[in-house]
Amino acid sequence: MLGSVSADIQDKRARFDQLQESLATRQSTTHFTHAGVSVIAFMLIGGAAGKLFYDSLRTPLLAWGATLLALGLLVYGFRSYRKGRAVLVEELQRYEALLALRRELHLDNPAALLPR
Repeated sequence: MLGSVSADIQDKRARFDQLQESLATRQSTTHFTHAGVSVIAFMLIGGAAGKLFYDSLRTPLLAWGATLLALGLLVYGFRSYRKGRAVLVEELQRYEALLALRRELHLDNPAALLPR
């Protein structure tokens, strides 16, 4: 009986350590960063392309290339944002499981951590 309780606590502790390690690196922030940087680059390149279209009597080939690049960056930014949102949902679920394990293992209770 006591051995099964100890094994159960060890299993929970191993699961806790695994969740803690998986949450140590947040992939969602990487995706959100990519989205933000690509949208800023889209605005800069798109503005430059708009200026080329506005100032030229004949549309230069560079303006079309800049427009395609800007649109590609916008699509990449949107896809990175969507991927970041999906990963964030998974991370939040793992974080809730981590908090539940903390409560079950009584890690937030300092008196439970003292030697007996």
